[in-house]
Amino acid sequence: MKKRRVKPVKKSAELEIPIGHDGPAFPTLDAVVVEEEEASEENGQISDNHGEEQGLVPTNPLSRYLAEVRRYPFLSKKEELRLFHNYHIKGDREAAVQLILANLRVSVAIALEYGHAGADQMDLIQEGNVGLLQAIKKFDVTKNVRFYAYAAWWVRAFILRYLLNTFRLVKIGTTQEQRKLFYNLKKEKAKLEQLGFVPDAKLLADRLNVRERDVLEMDQRLGSWELSLDQPVNKEEGEETFLDLLPAQTPQIDEELAETQLRVLFRKKLGEFAKTLNEREEDILRNRLLSETPMTLEELGHKYSVTKERARQLEAKIIKRLRSFMQSELHDFDSLRF
Repeated sequence: MKKRRVKPVKKSAELEIPIGHDGPAFPTLDAVVVEEEEASEENGQISDNHGEEQGLVPTNPLSRYLAEVRRYPFLSKKEELRLFHNYHIKGDREAAVQLILANLRVSVAIALEYGHAGADQMDLIQEGNVGLLQAIKKFDVTKNVRFYAYAAWWVRAFILRYLLNTFRLVKIGTTQEQRKLFYNLKKEKAKLEQLGFVPDAKLLADRLNVRERDVLEMDQRLGSWELSLDQPVNKEEGEETFLDLLPAQTPQIDEELAETQLRVLFRKKLGEFAKTLNEREEDILRNRLLSETPMTLEELGHKYSVTKERARQLEAKIIKRLRSFMQSELHDFDSLRF
C-alpha cells in the first residue's frame, strides 16, 4: 500500500538556500514530495520516512538523492570567489567539483517547479545539473552576482529544453514561434478565460504575436498524443504493430498490371485512329492534343493560314472523332481513367 504525502523541510535545514545582501534572492526548497511504502509483514519493507528517522538509507531514488544533497552546505561568497579563482586561474578541477556539489539543490528546487509536466523528477534534476556544468564555464566573478543566482538561468534553460525535446515522439518547438506557444499557450488561455474572454485562435495569435495557423497546430498537438508505429496493437495477441494497419501507398499489383495493359491498348488504338486522318488533322493531333508542349491555336492558325477560331473548330472536330472511335473500339471507354 502506497501513500503520497508532502513532507515539509525544516527552515533550519541545509536544503534552504540562504538569501544574502550580496546577491539576488532564490526560492527556498520548502517541501519535498516523498513516496512512502508502508512496511508489511509479508515482505518486510520499511518506508522511506521510517528509514530517515532511524538513520537507514532511503529506498526511493529521489529521497536518496536529496539525502546526499543535504550533505553539502552552501558556500559563503568569500569561499565561492576563492574556488572560482582556483578553477579559472589555476585550473583546479577539484574546486569546480566543490562548486557543483554545493549548488546541487538549485537543480532540485527548479526541477520541483516542473513536476506537473509529467517527466521523471530525477531526469529533470540531472538535466538541471548539466546546466550547472555549463554555468560553471560561463560565470563571471567580476559581475558581483552570486553563482546560484546566475546558475538558476542555465538550470531552468536546460530543464525547459529537455521538456520540449521529450514532450512528444515527434519533436515540436523547432521554431521560435512554436517554442513560445509550447510554453505560453495554456497559460494565455487560462488568463483570457479568467478575464471573461473566449480564447479563440485569432485572439491568442494576437496576444502572443504569432500566426493563427501556428496556434491551431500547437493546440492540436498539445491536446493529443502520438503513437509509435512499432508499438504492438495487442501485446497478448501476436506481434502485429500499428505499422501493419497502415494502407500501402503503392497501387496493388493487379491494378498496376491492368493499367499498363490499358495504356498499351490505348496507344495501339490511337495509332489506328491517326491513320484515318489527313495530314493537317494528324499534325494537329500530334502537336496540339498529344504533345507535352502543345502549340497554341494562334500558332496553328498561322501555320495553316486560318483564323484562330477555325483552328479551334478543327481541334474540336478531331476530339469528337477520337471519342467516337475509342467508344467503338474499347468497351466501357467512358468509365476508363487515363
